[in-house]
Amino acid sequence: MNLSGHKPPKPPSPSQRRLRRVGTLVALFLLLVVFLFLARPAFTHLRAVGLLLRIQNPQRWSTLASFDTYPIEEKLTEVPTPTGAIRARLYIPQGLANPPAMVIVHGVHHLGIDEPRLVAFARAMSASGIRVLTPELAALADYQIDSHSIDLIGYSVRSLPVSVGQKVGVLGISFGGGLSLIAAARPQYAPYIGFVVSVGAHDDLERVSQFLITNTISRPDGTTLKMQAHEYGPLILIYSHLEDFFPPADISTAHEALRLLLWEKVDESKKVAATLSPPSREKMDLLYKHDVEALDGEMQQAIARHHAEMAPASPRGQLGSLHLPVLLLHGAADNVIPPSEMLWLQQDIPSGLVKDALISPALSHVSMQGKPSLADNFRLVHFMAQMLELVDKR
Repeated sequence: MNLSGHKPPKPPSPSQRRLRRVGTLVALFLLLVVFLFLARPAFTHLRAVGLLLRIQNPQRWSTLASFDTYPIEEKLTEVPTPTGAIRARLYIPQGLANPPAMVIVHGVHHLGIDEPRLVAFARAMSASGIRVLTPELAALADYQIDSHSIDLIGYSVRSLPVSVGQKVGVLGISFGGGLSLIAAARPQYAPYIGFVVSVGAHDDLERVSQFLITNTISRPDGTTLKMQAHEYGPLILIYSHLEDFFPPADISTAHEALRLLLWEKVDESKKVAATLSPPSREKMDLLYKHDVEALDGEMQQAIARHHAEMAPASPRGQLGSLHLPVLLLHGAADNVIPPSEMLWLQQDIPSGLVKDALISPALSHVSMQGKPSLADNFRLVHFMAQMLELVDKR
């Protein structure tokens, strides 16, 4: 008995049932298409999470940090160049017949390719299935930023054997990032390079040098960034041009004293400096105290005097022929090469090539720092996912 007063609905006809089945199949098909479309980006981002975790904690890889990783083999090798072979280290993922290749260019540090953070980073990258080469650039290892290193980066790229049609990615750190961008813009190396990632790179060496002694630097929009520069900035500037600060008789001794100071061997440095002439000892005493205001005038003159040397080692004005994808990453708290330099690079790189540019509070100069927010971590993961996508395309 129908107590509601309404007629019960008629059962669907065979044709209606067929239409419903077809509609269900179409919906399932569309869901499958969406899943397949999203699966690869999701997989790549998961790989990026693992990479970030390996970088953050290189001594202890969690289960997630080990996701989709490969055991790696490390070996010392050499990169042939017209002026002689340079030392390098190769990281090879095992179990892959033809892994993509990447050259990682170190920054200014006396340990060069043996610097522990660089080694850990190269291992983390190679475990993602990437053949990694880290060439040692003697000038950067001796705190010198010169244009000769640009060619060494190019020779390193060309030394990596790849399959026909495959190109090499380049990741440059600190001043090595700026030099890597210049190398990628040069016609003799560009055909071998698939993309460039720069981490904490400079755009104008002269502008950065001014920052290291004034604690201020301009942005492209005309505003000024004020930040306390790293205390070793003036040391590097003076070390690069000892002839501008010390008499000829003291240059050799001053070189050794400053070298030890940059290596943070302060007591040994002071022993060496004790043999300097009295005026030179006074200058070294100022450097030990990080009280360099009295040397501001001499440092300004040195910057102006060496403009012709700094320009060729600066990306500024040399990236017009660049034609490959670029990713730019910079630490918000970078007080060696300020984050404003990334803004200048965005202007100097031809339109459409910068695939992502991130100033991250999760980084200082080239190191992870503090406890970044969930949003900051996500942005960093997304940046790394884009890098892995570029690697996979090569």
